[in-house]
Amino acid sequence: MYPFIHIGRFSVGTFGILLWLAAVCACLVLQRNFRRWKIEADAIGIVAICTVAGVIGSKLWHVLQEPHELMAHPMATLLDRAGFAWFGGLVFGILALLWQGRSYRIGGLSMLDLATSCAAVGYGVGRIGCLVSGDGDYGKPTSLPWGMAFPDGLVPTPKGVYVHPTPIYEFIAALFIAWILWRRGGPVRQKPIGQLTGEYLILTGIARFLVEFIRINPPIYFHVLTNAQMASIGSVAAGFLLVLWARSRKAYLTVSPASEPETIAS
Repeated sequence: MYPFIHIGRFSVGTFGILLWLAAVCACLVLQRNFRRWKIEADAIGIVAICTVAGVIGSKLWHVLQEPHELMAHPMATLLDRAGFAWFGGLVFGILALLWQGRSYRIGGLSMLDLATSCAAVGYGVGRIGCLVSGDGDYGKPTSLPWGMAFPDGLVPTPKGVYVHPTPIYEFIAALFIAWILWRRGGPVRQKPIGQLTGEYLILTGIARFLVEFIRINPPIYFHVLTNAQMASIGSVAAGFLLVLWARSRKAYLTVSPASEPETIAS
């Protein structure tokens, strides 16, 4: 594992490099989606704002799960390069997209729908950053031939212990989710506004819920479920409600000849 790349007196965190790459990949997907919808919007600016919001949200969510550490060492906890919670990043990223959707006159939910596949791609690539830095997002010990060791990671594994490379599992799942949403999110067979966002919440919630069973996060609720699994249950429930609401409302995104998005209801 390579938590840092050292260049002379400077060191660059590999997680930060992969986070940048995740943003680039997400931007490319979002820009292509804008093109097929004939929407004029700044994909780079949108992804940049969402990335910053997501990092802040994931860090805040993580530290608030361990309030005693935050109270004891506030600055060290906030500035620690390890420790990010996916659900906090999801919430803050959604809020950033809602705000930008209104700014571009696309509509908050329409912007969320357009960004679902790019969010899945960005999340998957970001997980590779967790893998190469060894920041503790790996799984439980395993004897499977693809088990990995992280002796030099930010959160090292015990010597000689091989664990599930759960970031790779999540990377594969995220790309599969992105493929599904991309196929379903085109202008040819439109879905009601909000449905794709609901489907994203359902699929990503299920994926995270399942992978938690083999991750090292300790169970807290009922001695069975982790914090992330409870958040996943909330994500799936919210997704189902959003899909039902979207189908009942039957509002669709359309684009005028001037390439300005509008919302219409059938």
